[in-house]
Amino acid sequence: MAKTIVVKQVGSPIRRPAEQRATLIGLGLNKMHKTRELEDTPSVRGMINKIPHLVEIVEERS
Repeated sequence: MAKTIVVKQVGSPIRRPAEQRATLIGLGLNKMHKTRELEDTPSVRGMINKIPHLVEIVEERS
């Protein structure tokens, strides 16, 4: 089974550049405190690393 991570949105996209808002939407997040379980791939990690001030990794599952 593939590894997954649980990502939670902790920051608001209001007054953020359009690129950061698009990254949030790409991760499936659009509202504060919403969580998503995503596959742990380099592309997802890269998206998270672009907006570390808006999201946090809650849990890593194997």
